[in-house]
Amino acid sequence: MKSLVERVLPSVWRWVGDRVIRWRTGTSEGQLVVLSVLLVLSVGLLTGSLVKYMAFPASTFVVPMLLGSLTLRYKPLLTLVLVDMVFLAVSVTHESVKNGMSLGRVSTLLTMAIIVAIFLFEASRRRTGLPGPVGEAMLVDLNDRLQKQGVVPPLPDGWRSQSAMRSAGGARFAGDFLVANLSSDRHQLEMVLVDVCGKGVAAGTQSLQLSGALGGLIGSLPPLGLFASANDYLLRQDWEEGFATAVHVLLHLDTGEYSIISAGHPPVLRWSAVDEEWTADEARGVALGIMPRPEFHQTVGRLEAGDALLFYTDGVVETRQQSVGEGVEWLRGAAVDVAKSQFADAARKILDRVPVHDDDRAVLVLDRKS
Repeated sequence: MKSLVERVLPSVWRWVGDRVIRWRTGTSEGQLVVLSVLLVLSVGLLTGSLVKYMAFPASTFVVPMLLGSLTLRYKPLLTLVLVDMVFLAVSVTHESVKNGMSLGRVSTLLTMAIIVAIFLFEASRRRTGLPGPVGEAMLVDLNDRLQKQGVVPPLPDGWRSQSAMRSAGGARFAGDFLVANLSSDRHQLEMVLVDVCGKGVAAGTQSLQLSGALGGLIGSLPPLGLFASANDYLLRQDWEEGFATAVHVLLHLDTGEYSIISAGHPPVLRWSAVDEEWTADEARGVALGIMPRPEFHQTVGRLEAGDALLFYTDGVVETRQQSVGEGVEWLRGAAVDVAKSQFADAARKILDRVPVHDDDRAVLVLDRKS
């Protein structure tokens, strides 16, 4: 026979886990449970303060309020704060009756009032309506889901794809992103590398929107139709800087034939194993979101054994002191050693060589093994 603890404990853990899930989804029930726990904690602090004030001084009431600021919406937090302030007043009054009101207690009351004001002000500015950690977790989860669209599926033998991306400030959200699709018969690989105009939070949120839109269309539309739809999408957005550069590649894995379309993007570099040099592809076009019907010029080619394609964003080649053209020439030279080493960890090595880090940077290398 199982003991009572062995029978009850799993049920308790399931109940707790369910409450945590409800809290993470922002439900009213989850908020009520958290508020109840923090109120019980506050009652315990009040009891301890009335019994032994030196062990539980007024400043300890900041603990439930701090936890509440991290876990509660504005209205439940306001309820908790009001209750704690009443408890705080009771605690200080009780102690002052016994030992008199000291300057230290007055200072504590003023400090607590300032802390409460900061908690409430910060909570009132949350545009998601959710506690800070929950809102952040939802945004990170959305970003992670969209980033999965840029993970290139395992390719057939003889092919390899590598990518590396870094943001200007080290944040997880950047204006550069990749979407990829491998056909169900594993014969066609389609990829789009995009650089949304701007930096920081604005570029990061815009890239989330655009990557979601492109991720839903890639593989369903022909390349020119995909870019036309992306261009229309950007024109409909009310963004202060509502354009993006992009480059699209469609590769036939059985033959090595490829086509490239560029929309205002830095030129793709092609490595020739025979000539042992990088050459710039001629695909050119207007950036997405600039005009209603832009023209895109498609180039075609074929990758033989040992050949490769190198895609990158302007953060790799352009700086305040260096134009895109000069940067492309630098990259052609910097990437030679990487190519001659059989492209081992190529994307990361190229990013490591970029001298300036004031812009988002992304590199994509696609090679046909010799």
